[in-house]
Amino acid sequence: MFMIEYKDMGWWYWLATAVLLTFGVFVSDVGFLLAIGLTVFQLGHYITREKSIKAFPVQVRFWYLMLLLVSLPEPMQWLYWVPLIGTWAQILFGYCAMARLVSLWPWNREQKISLNYLVKTFLSRPVKGSVQQGFAEHK
Repeated sequence: MFMIEYKDMGWWYWLATAVLLTFGVFVSDVGFLLAIGLTVFQLGHYITREKSIKAFPVQVRFWYLMLLLVSLPEPMQWLYWVPLIGTWAQILFGYCAMARLVSLWPWNREQKISLNYLVKTFLSRPVKGSVQQGFAEHK
């Protein structure tokens, strides 16, 4: 089932980033640099919008940026397949693995980590909005 949220500005940021990563993987490393630049811009936009670096959308974009930067050196560029596939999954199906991973940080959860909690975190259906909102409904 598709979850294309074309009315959401964040969705457009992710789409542009996915296109740039696709260009980087299949055509030129310049795509990686442009994706990093766009992610820095997106991060700044969300810090300004949320008025907090602690806001969940800001945390997701920060860790996404860290993944792009870790993947930048040539011997590590095979790692770009991870955000490439993940970002297309976010755009098409609303499944954001990075948001689910970030939701596991101690300051973003109230429950203790258990196998059941990890399964619920990574295998639950995508929800509109924050993954944290979707989990709150299923407590």
